[in-house]
Amino acid sequence: MNAQVPRWPAGVAGALAAAMDTAAAAGGPFSGRRTAELDAAEAFPDQECALLDAAGFPRAYVPARLGGAPGGLPELVDALRTVAARDLTAAVAHGKTFLGSVSTWVAGTEEQQRALAELVLDEHAVAAWGLTEPGIGSDLLAGSLTAVPDPDGGWRLTGEKWPINNATRGRLVCVLARTGPDGGPRGFSLFLVDKSTLWDGAWQPLPKEPTHGIRGADISGIRLNDAPVPADALIGGVGDGLGIVLNALQLTRTMCVALSLGAGEHALRLATGFAAGRELYGTRLLLLPLARRTLGRAAAALALADAATLLAARCAHGLTGEMSTVSAAVKAGVPWIVQQVVDDLAELLGARSFLTDHHADGTFQKLERDHRIVAVFDGSTAVNRSLLISQFPLLARLIGTGRHDAAGLAAVTGQAPLPDLDPRSLRLVSRTGCSVVQAVPDAAGRVADLAAAGVLPEHAARLATLLAAQTRALADAMAELSPSGGNAPAAAFAVARRFELCFAGGAVLHLLAAAGGPERAVTLTAALERCLELLVPGRRAPADAYEPLVPSPAHPVEEPVR
Repeated sequence: MNAQVPRWPAGVAGALAAAMDTAAAAGGPFSGRRTAELDAAEAFPDQECALLDAAGFPRAYVPARLGGAPGGLPELVDALRTVAARDLTAAVAHGKTFLGSVSTWVAGTEEQQRALAELVLDEHAVAAWGLTEPGIGSDLLAGSLTAVPDPDGGWRLTGEKWPINNATRGRLVCVLARTGPDGGPRGFSLFLVDKSTLWDGAWQPLPKEPTHGIRGADISGIRLNDAPVPADALIGGVGDGLGIVLNALQLTRTMCVALSLGAGEHALRLATGFAAGRELYGTRLLLLPLARRTLGRAAAALALADAATLLAARCAHGLTGEMSTVSAAVKAGVPWIVQQVVDDLAELLGARSFLTDHHADGTFQKLERDHRIVAVFDGSTAVNRSLLISQFPLLARLIGTGRHDAAGLAAVTGQAPLPDLDPRSLRLVSRTGCSVVQAVPDAAGRVADLAAAGVLPEHAARLATLLAAQTRALADAMAELSPSGGNAPAAAFAVARRFELCFAGGAVLHLLAAAGGPERAVTLTAALERCLELLVPGRRAPADAYEPLVPSPAHPVEEPVR
């Protein structure tokens, strides 16, 4: 098979985009006015979710072998990002079904998987993931919802899960329950609860919580009252629950990053449209150097985030055993990068960034509020950086030697076929580190060779050399930190942020080397420039570094590079 430059799949995302844009143009679902009205009323986007069902979004939640979309995790990420680029609330509300289903894809029996696939595909069943409880934060081992064997067979579940997305609206809830009285890593199990089969009183909804962003989403909870579930509701074995959840989170964290990508693209589209139409000082805002610098830098940052997310989603297929590191890096890094984009563009928009009834129906202030929760979903930034810190000793050694999984990385970067995702290959800790980062010096060498041959810009080669040096310095910084268990110093979190940027920059380098030509070289070079600005204290990109990414006044809005 010939090498192919990695790209996002076009299937489900294209169908969703067409359906949403048609509806929005007619003033229906996903139109600016309706989205603003739903937000003001804190109302659930029922019509939007029904449109996404009809357009085939549930196919992206189901593995291809069970009748789902063929593109695996990359197709799901791109589909969710496409929805988030119109309305983050609708994306959060609909996308939760993957989170409620993923444990079954990771550890369910063939019969369980086929039964769930049928519910999701044919009945558009909504699923939720019940992990957290009142008062325990991210400490899943502190959970008190219990499951005890029923003498007549099956299990009885008692306790509360809160706050849970779609806890009330979801027909299915995948619940982490304490099955060992003493708890501990082997004291919890997973159950897929079908609320439609429970008798009256066996479950109660907890009230919807008022939220700053994603106001219309069903952020509520569920109380189970000695609720009976059959034996085949158990996913995996008794005591396997925590391990299944930790592996499944490696997929859901990567998926959640799509929410940030979509929000960032939406913000840039709104800001560019505003700048193109805004007249002041006898000219258009889009023509002022500072505005152009802000827009171009934002576009470069989004290209950086896009490259990191694309390779992370492909790593789930080609470097599955490294996802404990990869997913933590992108889940901490990409929302952080995008939030800076949103903040910069808010300053450009000025008052219109928080007015609710002016530019584009006040959409910007809504997406700004909505996006802030993404960093918290499926493990906060601090939680994900802690996961990286725990793997510093191995990562430092492997970055220092440059050793990496060459075959897996070849699949991820399009030099070999990308295999189907095999969840059984997920590991709680990566044994091979993070090949995307460890191979940065090799990728920098390939970029330099392509630049010497006149295929890529010489500036791209210079930036690649700088990133390789930063990656080596990162390994030294990791090695200097003493193992700290759960009490990592603040300095370790700063090093983790450097790792996230080296991963994102490494993704850009690998894409540059794979492209082998100028097709995306301009955008990727600008992304690399922005990466180094964020990574190197005091570094400032040249004045014209981002100019090619800013549209002309005659064509103010462009689609993101795919």
